[in-house]
Amino acid sequence: MRHGVSTWGQFEAAHPALAAFGAERLSRPPAYLGTVRSDGVPRVHPVTPIIGSGHLFVFMEPTSPKGRDLRERGAYALHNAVPDNDGTGGEFYLSGTATLIDDEDLHEVAVRSAGYSPAERYILFELDVIKAACNGYGDVALPSPTRWPGSGS
Repeated sequence: MRHGVSTWGQFEAAHPALAAFGAERLSRPPAYLGTVRSDGVPRVHPVTPIIGSGHLFVFMEPTSPKGRDLRERGAYALHNAVPDNDGTGGEFYLSGTATLIDDEDLHEVAVRSAGYSPAERYILFELDVIKAACNGYGDVALPSPTRWPGSGS
C-alpha cells in the first residue's frame, strides 16, 4: 500500500461499517465521478462503480474524456446519486487515485462483479481510496466513524 492510499479491500477491512454504507449507496447507479481537465477545470461524469473482490472499478469508453483525465492526472472524486432534494438514504463520497488496468485477472474480476455486461472495447480503471465520508439527513443510521481517515486528516 502506498502511504495514505488503500485499495477498496484495505479500506473495507479498516472500516467495514463505513465501507458497507458506501457500497450500498454506490450499488444504485449512477454515481458521479469528478475528474480534472488539463486546464484545471473540474468535470463530472455519470458512472456505474463496481465493487468486487476487494477492488473498486469503473469501465468506460476508450475515448472518454474522463479516461483521459484519469490517465493524465489520476485524481478523482466519487459521489453516489441521491434520489431527491431531501438526500434520502444519505450520501457517500470518496476521493483517491485511479490506475488504468491492463491485468487480465483483474479485468475478469471486474467483469464478473459488474451488474451489467461491459463491452469488450471498454477500458478499466481501479479506484484507490485516500478519503471516504458519509452524511445523512435524519432518515438513515450512519456508521461510525463517518469519515476515513478521521476528521483531522
